Amino acid sequence: MNRLKELLKNIHVKDIIGMSDRSIHALCFDSRKVGEEDLFVAVRGTMVDGHDYIDKAIASGATAIVCEQLPANRKKGVTYIVVDDASYTLGLLASRFFDFPSSKLKLVGITGTNGKTTVATLLFKLFRALGYRVGLLSTVQNQIDDEVVAATHTTPDPIELNGLLKEMVEKGCDFCFMEVSSHAIVQNRTAGLNFVGGAFTNLTHDHLDFHKTFDAYIKAKKAFFDSLPSSAFALTNVDDRNGMVMLQNTKAHRKTYALKNIADFKGKIVESHFDGMLLQIDGKEVWVKLTGLFNAYNILAVYGVAILLEQDSFKVLTALSKLSGAEGRFDVLVSPEGVYAVVDYAHTPDAVKNVLETINTLRKGIGEHLITVLGCGGDRDKSKRPEMAEVAAQLSDKVIITSDNPRSEDPHQIIRDMEEGIPADKKRNVFSIADRNDAIKAAFHLAQRGDIILVAGKGHEKYQEIKGVKHPFDDKEILKGLFNQ
Repeated sequence: MNRLKELLKNIHVKDIIGMSDRSIHALCFDSRKVGEEDLFVAVRGTMVDGHDYIDKAIASGATAIVCEQLPANRKKGVTYIVVDDASYTLGLLASRFFDFPSSKLKLVGITGTNGKTTVATLLFKLFRALGYRVGLLSTVQNQIDDEVVAATHTTPDPIELNGLLKEMVEKGCDFCFMEVSSHAIVQNRTAGLNFVGGAFTNLTHDHLDFHKTFDAYIKAKKAFFDSLPSSAFALTNVDDRNGMVMLQNTKAHRKTYALKNIADFKGKIVESHFDGMLLQIDGKEVWVKLTGLFNAYNILAVYGVAILLEQDSFKVLTALSKLSGAEGRFDVLVSPEGVYAVVDYAHTPDAVKNVLETINTLRKGIGEHLITVLGCGGDRDKSKRPEMAEVAAQLSDKVIITSDNPRSEDPHQIIRDMEEGIPADKKRNVFSIADRNDAIKAAFHLAQRGDIILVAGKGHEKYQEIKGVKHPFDDKEILKGLFNQ
């Protein structure tokens, strides 16, 4: 049980109406989860406004309300705390409620458009291999050392996030590696957290349905680095044109990594194959199980973070050579008949381009034809649909346009949006099959020995969301079934 007076310490409050000191059982921002003696924070979301649910929260037992605007009808015996920004205040309250768990381990945030999951996952695996107890907060899954916790968002809400961090502390974790999405930054889900460092992967077209403009998207990512303390490090990909933008106003120690430019951590691809590549990192050669230019950047970021966390270079490179990547990121399968398949989460134009360019580089002497199965998610940034289809058509021999997670949209309309990007001279090599299962089957039946199938967009996901219902669906399992029939 916490005291309200203690929870509000060092938090800017405009006004308090009612008892300023009382017992608080739990924090809530979802009125459906409120219980007796809870503090309800009325957060203004993208779809709903928590202020509309204040009465419901009080009826469920809330005795304290944090809000930006006082309700017209205030209830007797309830404390109302008025603040400038309820979502930011929620982060601060959650951190204090769980006794500042992020300051009791070393928390590192990874942000960027592509590569966040791979970098965070590799760091988690690396530090466990180095003998530490480690936490992971990622798109694929959250993990407390060897205990897996299901992930619902790239970055959890502040209450869930601080609860997980507290559990990590209680179970002896030394480090936590965390994906930090642009949504989370704008929605203040990371407010109140103490990061010892942050790493930037890259910035390309994504989430413009949420941010509206690319400039707003850049500012969202940059805000994470702006908020880092002077005791932290800020590591950026200097080969990315927005890499140095991220560091413009940060108080953190600025560090860089690159394959092309001069940087603090320098890498080079010596050899690249389907089963891995030989890298040179800071003058030392290491064979890794991941492949492709984008993964070379990911591994370099991981190496840089590890060194900045004062790990031994030789031990880091030795451990890196034994690690596999995140599930659904360039997963390679080979059929008994010699057909290759790659399952990848690529769901932005740049990610699709990176994966296809990597496959085209590696296919020399192996792949006769490259067949891409590609969909775009519903209720998401529509402007990237034609771009993704165009990239796939330009870099593949054949393309099958299909569904990803249509969500509330008509899958046929999503496909029509994608088809607008197909160049006229490529249209005869592009097919549209709305059912994703049928599309993967069609690619399999088109493929001959030595051909390569890319199934892009869903990666690690085990479901397909249609009209609000999540149906079991796994690209990798479907391919395995076809390969073994």
